[in-house]
Amino acid sequence: MAAQEVFVVGGANSAGQAAVFFSRLAARVTIVCRSESLERGMSRYLIDQIEAIPTIEVRTRSQVVEAVGGDRLEALTLERGGVRETLPAAGLFIFIGARPATGWVGDAVARTPAGFVLSGREAITPDWPLEREPFLLETSTPGIFVAGDVREG
Repeated sequence: MAAQEVFVVGGANSAGQAAVFFSRLAARVTIVCRSESLERGMSRYLIDQIEAIPTIEVRTRSQVVEAVGGDRLEALTLERGGVRETLPAAGLFIFIGARPATGWVGDAVARTPAGFVLSGREAITPDWPLEREPFLLETSTPGIFVAGDVREG
């Protein structure tokens, strides 16, 4: 995402932290938030940090309605109050909740009853086949790694 246009969807701390992270690399980061302000779901310290970074733009009362591209993302269409605008985009990162959608993995990796994937030391099961412990982001199946909000903890 270096020197690219990046979009982060969400209005809580995970979205804000991602925007701050990407602002170090991207040409521009746009936070797309459905609510009227970030104050509804984001910590004040993080809002202050975002406001101090000139390459981050916040678009409230907005949503992504279309992704445009061929082999890769090229643009996003945002809508606010019935008005649509298409903007160049190289990356879209979505942070809209802490309910993991991991049912599709079945029994391939160990998960909590809530569906979060276990990794690192928490992923050690009686069936762990290696002498070493799992790496930090490694699941209960050697060679399968997890990152993001689907990870327990």
